[in-house]
Amino acid sequence: MIDFSKIKTYSIKNRNNKVDAKDFYNNKRKSFSDRLPSILAANDLNNLVMDLKSAAKGKKQVIVMMGGHVIKCGVSPCILELMQEGMITHVAMNGAGSIHDFEIALIGKTSEDVAAAIDNGSFGMAEETGSLINKAVSESPDIGHGAALGRFITEKKLWYMHLSILARAYQLKIPATVHVAIGTDITHQHPSCDGAAIGRATYQDFKILTESVSKLEGGVIINIGSAVLLPEVFLKALTIVRNLGFEVRNFTAAAFDMMHQYRVAENIVARPTRLGGKGYYFIGRHEIMLPLLTDMLMGRL
Repeated sequence: MIDFSKIKTYSIKNRNNKVDAKDFYNNKRKSFSDRLPSILAANDLNNLVMDLKSAAKGKKQVIVMMGGHVIKCGVSPCILELMQEGMITHVAMNGAGSIHDFEIALIGKTSEDVAAAIDNGSFGMAEETGSLINKAVSESPDIGHGAALGRFITEKKLWYMHLSILARAYQLKIPATVHVAIGTDITHQHPSCDGAAIGRATYQDFKILTESVSKLEGGVIINIGSAVLLPEVFLKALTIVRNLGFEVRNFTAAAFDMMHQYRVAENIVARPTRLGGKGYYFIGRHEIMLPLLTDMLMGRL
């Protein structure tokens, strides 16, 4: 029988501890950021805020990539404020993001009942959405998908233009790119769809994004709610700039999503930062996390 009396112990004073009471939440500190525990995701969030402020102060790239659900959660004003304040230098969306942004600009509403509409074949068939987006892209494919929509919204003075990320980017001369996979968006169902124009426009946007990624050294890239498409696009853009000899090693990569996603974890947080830099992954609802991040950056907490 094993003799437990011979088990060796040591003093807790000599142990390497990962948690220290000095890092606990402290309600005596003035700001929300300072009150947070200096532990795990709270510490990561504070570090991201500092990295974003440092990048903005140093005129470094801050690229924000987002899926369509971010706009549906009502946090476009967060992105708009950060763009206006010079905290974001490039916005990238998938096709769904651009559609929701456009519909908000057009009527102040978006997001149909897919389950009900799919039964009778009406899903995605709103005439104005399809015809106007396809018209904007077909008329100006050479400036890119994002700029084409931003310009259209601005020039047509759509009623809710003030809530459009693409329009604000166009007005501020901030690159706004839309990365489309043909067949994934409702606008591709419409007879007005011009696949060649869409391909030309989104390829131009890929080049524009790659140009921004070439200047990412010392900057920040954030992916919000795109599980597959934008992480894949970013990885290809990063590969190109490194292939061409650009020094893009030390930067901060952060992901915000409502659940853990494999490609986000690998293609945003882990693989790109292997040569240097930092990677953070935050799990939480967009409608909570984005206002929280924005208010921390703006010093309102």
